[in-house]
Amino acid sequence: MPLEDELGEALRSAGAAFTPDPQALVAAGERRGRRLVARRRAAVAGGSVLALALVGTAGAWTGGLIGDDGRGEAAAAPALPSRGSARPPGDGPQERGGTGAVTAAQMSQILKSLLPAGQLTQSESRGSDSQGPMATGVFDEGKGQARIGIMLTRIDPAGGMFKEMTTCPDRRNVAFDSCKEEKLPDGSRLLLIQTHDYDDDRKSVKDWRATLATPQGFLVDASEHNAPQSKKVSPTRAEPPLPMDRMKALVLSDKWRPALEDLPPAPSENSPAKGPEEDAEMFLATLLRGYEIPVADRGGDGGYGYVVLDDGKGRSLVELRVQRRTAGDDFPADATAQPGGVHAKVTQGPAGENAPGVVRWTVDTERPNGERITVSAYNAPKQTGPASRTAPALTLEQLKEVALNRHWKDVFGR
Repeated sequence: MPLEDELGEALRSAGAAFTPDPQALVAAGERRGRRLVARRRAAVAGGSVLALALVGTAGAWTGGLIGDDGRGEAAAAPALPSRGSARPPGDGPQERGGTGAVTAAQMSQILKSLLPAGQLTQSESRGSDSQGPMATGVFDEGKGQARIGIMLTRIDPAGGMFKEMTTCPDRRNVAFDSCKEEKLPDGSRLLLIQTHDYDDDRKSVKDWRATLATPQGFLVDASEHNAPQSKKVSPTRAEPPLPMDRMKALVLSDKWRPALEDLPPAPSENSPAKGPEEDAEMFLATLLRGYEIPVADRGGDGGYGYVVLDDGKGRSLVELRVQRRTAGDDFPADATAQPGGVHAKVTQGPAGENAPGVVRWTVDTERPNGERITVSAYNAPKQTGPASRTAPALTLEQLKEVALNRHWKDVFGR
């Protein structure tokens, strides 16, 4: 089966995974209008079938292709270098991406300079020291607030994602008002598409996008809405602020080139695959994207990965451990049987004597083939505290959704 067909099939199969919940993973089948976003977001994240399935279930970014970096692996996806030690996070962020030649503040300034006269507020940005330099904010030129943003990354120019990211979707799978593909004289490909964030009674929230992929492997993705955020709001204007020719000019601007050139080239899509036992951090970041909670830090090594979520109410550590059952490794006898032969044990309580006030919520699961997946969340940025909030940033139900995600079966085979 061609890669494009496999990708589409992965998305279609993801639709029944979860039921809609404003703070939980969103059923792709009930949000057909967002499937393109999921495909493209997963493609930037690594281009694997698992990433597409997970992100296709999880939904999309607030403000377009603006979110934390993360990758999922199942087929021939690129291998990533380790981003830290296998210990919980300290106080500093994990170094990754480029050298930081373009700062987060400069990314915001570049975005502002390419917009019409108006105000850009609620700005958020990342510099080229991140794997996904980006800038986003709420723009208002006097006609109503609108979310607008841009993200930069590198892809394999010889891989299937070069075309996948810039090809109009099939109308049978993705509802859109307009879609146009262009091949530029230098060999770059451009996609201009006008969709809606939802394909239901909230259809009036518009999502307009421009995506550029160059022969050098540069990927520039911009999105805009006719509302200050991409969901759970009513439109504040009839149309997004930039017509599509301005969106095209935004992604074609040479001002993004220094940040793009500072990023290391993407690995080949034909690189050996890494599974969750080798890069748990990557899998955890992919699984958590649908919750749209900003990530303050992330790291890990091998079968241990973590992220630190920051929703503005205090930082919260989330950990993932993936390991295979070994001799003498007994799973809790009081675990609850789940569909597919999976057993799960849920615990809530103090994190330990050395962490006063810190609580840990854990969902520990074991699959029939012996793979053990454990997800924990804390009300603190570190296991040892101090506590920064009364409860973890993820609910217990959300932790269950991560640990019991049906796509783990795709990874482990059963």
